[in-house]
Amino acid sequence: MDNDSSIAQIAAILREEAGRLGPGARLPSSREIMRRHNVSPVTVSRAIGQLAAEGRVVARPGNGVFVTPQVAAAQEAVDLSWQTVALGDRVVDEKPVATLLGTAADGVVPLTGGYLPAGLRPDKQLGAAAARAVRRPDAWAMPPLAGLQELRRWFATQTGGDVTAADALIVSGGQAALTHAFRALAAPGTPVLVETPTYPGALAAARAAGLRPTAVPVDRDGVRPELLAEAFAVTGARVFFCQPTLQNPTGATLPVERREQVLQVARAAGAFVVEDDFARYLTEQAPASLASMDQHGTVVHVRSLTKILSPSMRVAAVIARGPAGHRLRASQFVESFFVARPLQETALEFVGSPAWQRHLAAVHSEIRTRRDALAAALATHLPQAEVHLLPIGGMHLWVRLPAEIDENALVEAARRNGALVSPGRLYYPSEPPGPRIRVTHIAAAHLAELHEGVRRLARAAAEVTPTG
Repeated sequence: MDNDSSIAQIAAILREEAGRLGPGARLPSSREIMRRHNVSPVTVSRAIGQLAAEGRVVARPGNGVFVTPQVAAAQEAVDLSWQTVALGDRVVDEKPVATLLGTAADGVVPLTGGYLPAGLRPDKQLGAAAARAVRRPDAWAMPPLAGLQELRRWFATQTGGDVTAADALIVSGGQAALTHAFRALAAPGTPVLVETPTYPGALAAARAAGLRPTAVPVDRDGVRPELLAEAFAVTGARVFFCQPTLQNPTGATLPVERREQVLQVARAAGAFVVEDDFARYLTEQAPASLASMDQHGTVVHVRSLTKILSPSMRVAAVIARGPAGHRLRASQFVESFFVARPLQETALEFVGSPAWQRHLAAVHSEIRTRRDALAAALATHLPQAEVHLLPIGGMHLWVRLPAEIDENALVEAARRNGALVSPGRLYYPSEPPGPRIRVTHIAAAHLAELHEGVRRLARAAAEVTPTG
């Protein structure tokens, strides 16, 4: 008897027997089951198959059929709601930063991101530098707490002015530098002035430190000094965060005259300027840093190797003097002691080799090509959008959309069409003035992919643009 009812009967009998025998026990052989119940081999096979599908038995060829080992019953979900009360209302919002760090799925064109693509990273040269670095004497020993002397000296020289190695602290990347700076320079609950729009990671770090970001508008030349002075007067803030070279996301670069004005305004307010010089190596035309122009300890300067080399090259320097420098060093020591010495040695090996200058030249050439290609593609395929400015370098273009386009709808439509862009809302500490997107040229694998990404973005814009 091979009908369904017979199979169900034998399955029920075996299910009961499995329960009686217990986990790990061996069921009777197929031949024994056939003899006991006068059924065919097909009926037995299908009944056992049904129990296997239910997860009740496991067939082991050559050994027999066994009752599945018991799996501990899932525990009742633990109630963690008490933590909401214990933690209070200081929430760290990681979503903006996570959005920027997200990777594109296969077939999706990344028009967002902030790191060099694989073809432009100096992976081979970094590998060679790392191999040399680990052969250095004491490569695996504890480094000086503030960082290797030679690396601190290199960063000081790069910063310019009268900055010395003693002013430099090596930290684990630019984001860590900003976190240390916000914690060290301002008390929780106090305001911090920021450019608007600005880098979302800085906003997140400031809020995580308990600070209240307050917006200071920028134009095509960067922050407006007269509005900065007004913001200091109104808020009583003692810290201003800025990116004076290739500001993220607008691409603006402060002219030298404005740099001097910003320093004068901050000094008059008795305030610090946190200068995030993240894009220093993404252009050949950067003006002198604010730190090199500072004679009074006003500027806390951040400079990183991550953008120009690799996301895993988490090596940066914070330049600060006086009590501010002491507090920054204390913050680093308490939190993480020091940056791993092999990574510092690798960075030092690379920037001291001929590969460094060759890499800079290659990146600068590629940036110019990609920037111009992106601007041309936007003009061709998305003429209704307005590029804020054509920057002197960097990785992005800041784009103003027509007022009737819903920014979030466009970003989602672009995703459906196979392209990723950054929504402008991420970059504002308060209400945005209208729909914006940041479009990145550096993350695409090559120019053809970049052009295809813009075409997909244009299709998305057509989908969400109101008609009539």
